[in-house]
Amino acid sequence: MATNEPEHEHRDVEEAGANEDEDTGAQVAPIVRLEEVAVTTGEEDEDAVLDLKSKLYRFDKEANQWKERGAGTVKLLKHKSTGKIRLVMRQSKTLKICANHFVTQGMSVQEHVGNEKSCVWHARDFADGELKDELFCIRFASIENCKAFMQKFNEVAESEVEKEESRDASDTAGLLEKLTVEETKTEEKPVEKEKTEVEADEKKKDEPEKAGEEKKTEEASPST
Repeated sequence: MATNEPEHEHRDVEEAGANEDEDTGAQVAPIVRLEEVAVTTGEEDEDAVLDLKSKLYRFDKEANQWKERGAGTVKLLKHKSTGKIRLVMRQSKTLKICANHFVTQGMSVQEHVGNEKSCVWHARDFADGELKDELFCIRFASIENCKAFMQKFNEVAESEVEKEESRDASDTAGLLEKLTVEETKTEEKPVEKEKTEVEADEKKKDEPEKAGEEKKTEEASPST
């Protein structure tokens, strides 16, 4: 028994092809021309020494609970000129800043109790446009990433302590050198004064003798 299904399918394909829009080659100019704009992140003068994906939390003291700040990439950035290192984290989609603070002496990061993939630290953070004391908790996808973050963070904090001690030592050396110079000047000053006083005394002694000689000369000279 013959069937007309194949013929029917072929006719449907032809009709579908006829209904498709044909490419006329016409070009439509855009109504608004968008120009390329250079976007600056503030990180142009810094080099990343650490770059890891993570999720950040901050402790809300009023609510007494952890609140999520965002998921993205946490970076430790070293400034090319000053050598200072800051921690910066942005949300992956909106690029909103979640954390932004320097890693300074006295800071330390510790493993979060009960979770080897998380760690916590205190910081004076500037993410909201003003300095705030924050307690942060950050969680990584693996224990290895968490350990790498903790190790680098603590290394930076310790290096800042060494820099501060070296700076204090340099300042102390400069101060001692200045004091030494001032003491030398103070010691030299009385000597100069004593020398001046001796010369003045000798001058006083010479004046009577000179006057006596002048008197004798006047007496010995014949009167006219």
